[in-house]
Amino acid sequence: MKLAALVVMVVVLSLAAQPCAGQQNISAKLDSYVQAEMYRQKIPGVSLAIVRDGRVVILKSYGLANVEHRVPVKPETVFQSGSIGKQFTAAAVMILVEDGKISLEDRITKFFPDAPATWSNVTVRHLLNHTSGMGDYPAEVELRRDYTEGEYFEYFKKAPLSFEPGARWEYSNVGYAILGILIRKVTGKFYGDFLQEKIFQPLGMTTARVISEADIIPNRAAGYRLVAGALKNQEWVSPSTNTTADGSLYFSILDLAKWDAALYKGKPLKQSSLAQMWAPTILNDGRQKGYGFGWHAETIHNRRVVFHGGAWQGFKSHIVRFLDDRLTIIFFANSWETNDFKLARGLAAIFYPEFTLPAIQPLEDKEPKVSAMIRRTLLQLAKGSANPESFAPEFRLRAEVFSELSNKAGETLNSLSLPVAVIHLSELVERRDENGLRVYRFLLNDMARSLSCTVKLTKDDKIAHLELVQE
Repeated sequence: MKLAALVVMVVVLSLAAQPCAGQQNISAKLDSYVQAEMYRQKIPGVSLAIVRDGRVVILKSYGLANVEHRVPVKPETVFQSGSIGKQFTAAAVMILVEDGKISLEDRITKFFPDAPATWSNVTVRHLLNHTSGMGDYPAEVELRRDYTEGEYFEYFKKAPLSFEPGARWEYSNVGYAILGILIRKVTGKFYGDFLQEKIFQPLGMTTARVISEADIIPNRAAGYRLVAGALKNQEWVSPSTNTTADGSLYFSILDLAKWDAALYKGKPLKQSSLAQMWAPTILNDGRQKGYGFGWHAETIHNRRVVFHGGAWQGFKSHIVRFLDDRLTIIFFANSWETNDFKLARGLAAIFYPEFTLPAIQPLEDKEPKVSAMIRRTLLQLAKGSANPESFAPEFRLRAEVFSELSNKAGETLNSLSLPVAVIHLSELVERRDENGLRVYRFLLNDMARSLSCTVKLTKDDKIAHLELVQE
C-alpha cells in the first residue's frame, strides 16, 4: 500500500480561549506546510507544538504513529529523542555544577585517572561544547553488540583525538557518552536515573525516560526508513546502544512542552546556568562557534535563537527557541529521511518571514550512488580530510592549489550549524549535462542560511568543478 494513502491527519488544538483570526491563519499555514512536507518526504507521522511564554498555544498531531496497526499520532505519542537528548545530559551536568560537585574547568582526568595522557587537557567544558577532539564512536564499536559502560570507555580511550582540545569544533557523540559515565562517577547513579530524579519527575514529564525496547511503553511510535522508496521498519540496535547519554531518550511532545515551560522558571536550572548553556563557544584562537552546551546558539536575522535536532533509529526531532520572543517550536517525526532542518526552518518562516526557504523544488534522485559519493566528499571537506583522488587531475596538479580550494570549501561548510547533518540532508535541485560533464546542484538548508552546491563530474566520476554559494 502506498504511504500517501496511509497518511491521514488528526489535529488537536489547545488554545487558551477562542482563537483569533491571526491564530487561525497560523494554524492553517502550519497544516498546509506540514502536510505538504509529509507527502513529499513520505513521513508517516508528525507531532508538533507551538509554545509561547511556556504555554502550549497550538498542539497538532498528523498521520500515523504505527503504520502496520494504523495507529494515529496523538499528543501522548512517545518518540525517540535523538540528539535533542544532549540538552538533558548537559542540564544534568550543570545541576552538578550548581551543586559544586563539578567545575566546567575540571580536567576529566580528575574523575578518570586511568585516562590516556592525550586527555590531560580535556575539560568538562570541552565535552559539553564539542571541542574535545573525541569525535564519533570508533569504528570498532558495533551498534548491535551490548557493552558495559566500562567497555565503551575502553574503546573511547584507544581512539586518538582529532585535534588539541579547544582548537576546533567537531560534533562528538563520544563526548556526551563520556558525560553520562561521568554523571555516574560523581553521583553513583545511572545518568537516566539522575535525569528522572532531578528533571523528569519534578517537571511532570511523565513519559520521559531512557529508551527500552523490552519494556511495555504505552503510545510508543514506530520508527521508519525508506529503502528504494519503500517504507521499512527502523533497523535495530543493541539495548546498551540505546542507553548512552548522547541522545537515547523517549519523549512525547507534552514532555518537551513542560521542559520548555521550566526553562523560564529557574528550576531545575538557574538562569545563569542557562546563559552559559546558550553562550557560543570560543575556540583557542578566539574564533567563535554558535554552539553552547547541548544547544546551537546563534543570532539569526537579529533574533537570538537556540535550537537542536535529533536523528536516531527511524526518528527525527527538533526544538527551536526564540529567546527574546519567548516562542518555541517543537516537533517529532518518525522517518529517518525527514529533513528536520528544512522542516524546522519552514515552520519558523510561518512566524518570521525572513526565515523563508529558497523557492526551489527538489528533484527525484535517480542516481543515489553518485549523490552519496558527492555528499561523502562534502563531509570529508568539512572535516579537512578530502581525498585528492576524488578530484579530476586539474585539481591535483598543484598541492597548494588543491589545499586552498579544500580549505575554502571546508570553511564554508563549517559555517553551517551542523555540517554532518546538513550534508546528509542536502537535496538535489538540478541535474543537467554540460560540455561532456554531468552537473549536479544540491541545496543545503540550515536554520540560518542555505548553501547551493554545484558539482561537475567527469565520465569516470571525478570532480572537475565544485562551487558553494549562499542562496
